[in-house]
Amino acid sequence: MELYTLLKLIWAALLCVLLIGLGLMVGMDMGVGTLLRFVGRNDGERRTALNIIGPHWDGNQVWFILGGGAIFAAFPTLYATSFSVFYVVMILLLFSMILRPVAFEYRSKADSHLWRASWDWAFLISGFLPMFIYGAAFGNILHGVGFHFGWTGQYYQDNSFFSYLLNPFAILCGLMSVALSVYQGGIMLMLRAENPIYDRARRYAIRGGLTAAVLFSLGGFFIARMKGFVFTAPVNPAMPASPMHGQHVDMVAGGWLHNYAAHPALWLLPILGLACMIGGTQAARMNKAVLAWWIGLGSWIGTIGTVAAAMFPFFMPSTTAPDQSLTIWNSSASAYGLTCMLVVALIFVPIILCYTSWCYYVMRGKVRTADIVNDSHSY
Repeated sequence: MELYTLLKLIWAALLCVLLIGLGLMVGMDMGVGTLLRFVGRNDGERRTALNIIGPHWDGNQVWFILGGGAIFAAFPTLYATSFSVFYVVMILLLFSMILRPVAFEYRSKADSHLWRASWDWAFLISGFLPMFIYGAAFGNILHGVGFHFGWTGQYYQDNSFFSYLLNPFAILCGLMSVALSVYQGGIMLMLRAENPIYDRARRYAIRGGLTAAVLFSLGGFFIARMKGFVFTAPVNPAMPASPMHGQHVDMVAGGWLHNYAAHPALWLLPILGLACMIGGTQAARMNKAVLAWWIGLGSWIGTIGTVAAAMFPFFMPSTTAPDQSLTIWNSSASAYGLTCMLVVALIFVPIILCYTSWCYYVMRGKVRTADIVNDSHSY
């Protein structure tokens, strides 16, 4: 195997790891925001929930930045095309995420029921919408997006964003992402809250896990029947980073299951995802919050891994010009760039994991409503 091909595969694997980290860590915070109005029945309880994630939420956004940065540096063609295709969606995502830090800082600045209730709605929107968009993006790329490149390399979009954003499969994937986020957020509240927040969070975590399992299963039926993308001729993995030539692709019914047929061991990934969604709800029922949190990691590994295994080596297939679909092979940076970025990643990703783990260790323990209400420095 050529070094360039190996680097492409390593960075595709690292991108999966970053997307899993994003779903787990950012999804956990977004889940608490989505649940805020439901697990907190008064101002004190809602402030308690906010202070549970208060020390961590901004640090967890590092995974969001890492994911975007990895695409920008390792797969620049994918970055440029995807951010253009999903431009309107990205703007919605940015506006919703801008609401989040503002809501954290402003919510408790005025002792007014209307003021704080308005920011609680902002938390719900800024928690639900980003995770919905995250999941819907996976649904969109599985379904395929209409775009092509002109002879000059200029990108052209062939479909309105409404046609792909609001298709039923993308909506299903978005709701599943929200359900996993609600599960993870509920487990986080179980870890650090006391009753009555604990019991309410437990109920929503169980509902979130079961809903995710049902939607994940339904998604499997969708994928088995939709048209997937397959190569119709051999392709050179070390090909130049250009979508203009070098591959022949066709849309085939059930095409996304070809990799599973060729490598049956890949079925362990969807089995892992479904088993963890169901197993996590059982752990929550048994009040084993720590176990349920780690099982939630397995849910994200199984979910992202299932999509990655089905699509390999495709990143962003085109429905209007399948031969110009973006893959691991034709959308990567240079070998020199991938090598430099790999060195940086090997240094800084372990550092991020270490300081994140240390922060959660230092901030462990229960957060009590009485302490929050009497602390003028809390959220």
